[in-house]
Amino acid sequence: MKAMILAAGRGERMRPLTDFLPKPLLEVRGKTLIEWHIEKLVRNGFKEIVINIAHLGYKISEYLGDGSRYGVKLLYSDEQNEGALESAGGIKKALALLGHEPFLVVNGDVFCEYEFDSSFNLKEKKAHLILVPNPEHNLEGDFGLLRDVVLNEADETFTFSGIGYYTHEFFDTINIEKKSLAPLLRKSINKKEISGEVFKKMWHDIGTPSRLKEINNEH
Repeated sequence: MKAMILAAGRGERMRPLTDFLPKPLLEVRGKTLIEWHIEKLVRNGFKEIVINIAHLGYKISEYLGDGSRYGVKLLYSDEQNEGALESAGGIKKALALLGHEPFLVVNGDVFCEYEFDSSFNLKEKKAHLILVPNPEHNLEGDFGLLRDVVLNEADETFTFSGIGYYTHEFFDTINIEKKSLAPLLRKSINKKEISGEVFKKMWHDIGTPSRLKEINNEH
């Protein structure tokens, strides 16, 4: 299984920190966000990682190189000419680099204890989402869960962590264009095509300077 790190976003809410540095290169506890992901992916058996880049993306590829110093092969899906294609559009463009097997996707701006699973079995589902208890900035949540089936509406909701496993077929209905992931997920959820689980250990969405400061002060 290959993995993809979403690293193309502008990081508007993180300004001014992201005016001169892409968000995945911001440091959490002495290490860049994206390196935390890469090292964990390598530790969990991933051999190839695709990273999509747009805003100041050349700084990411210059900093990380080909991945040899991490013991992994890094491939870059370059969106610098188009501008960021958003999550679904970015994944669609990267499919050619991801091969034909199911793959893992993780947002470049999350910091968590979740251990990525390079042998994850999607079974008959088109995607599998890792959900987390709702943080203060998303108290209404995103999705419900009935046993292991993700729901669009439920009495108890959870927040999408930005971590998921996908098949290529999940992206068949879209072109390489600016497209967010949420509408695609909700459409597929209505067809009962997506499974999920709740992860209850440490997870942070490093979306604002205050959240970044807070997690660095916790250490």
